[in-house]
Amino acid sequence: MTDYFAVTRIYADENGETHFAALNIPLKNGGEIGFLSEAQQAGKVIFRKVVEQYDYDFHNAPARQYIALLDGEIEIETSDGEKRIFRPGEVLLVEDVAGKGHKTRNLRPEVRSSMFITLD
Repeated sequence: MTDYFAVTRIYADENGETHFAALNIPLKNGGEIGFLSEAQQAGKVIFRKVVEQYDYDFHNAPARQYIALLDGEIEIETSDGEKRIFRPGEVLLVEDVAGKGHKTRNLRPEVRSSMFITLD
């Protein structure tokens, strides 16, 4: 077992280009209840479902937020041209609230569910 929780970060640099980065959130041994991160201040929890044909052109995140993928499979493209595939159980930290944004599209022809946790 690793001593961190892996998250993929999407952020905009000083020129507005968006990029992916690895973010490893440290975990501490909590004994019988498992390994835990430090608590983070959060705002709202939002549940979302999108249609099978979801294909959203370049856009910015409406707020700094974690996105937990609950089912389905997506491809995200950053403005620097890099594309990555994400599957159920993966977590993103989207911080590109300004800049050129990112694209998101479903890879499977099915309704997809996710959960957003906004950060203060």
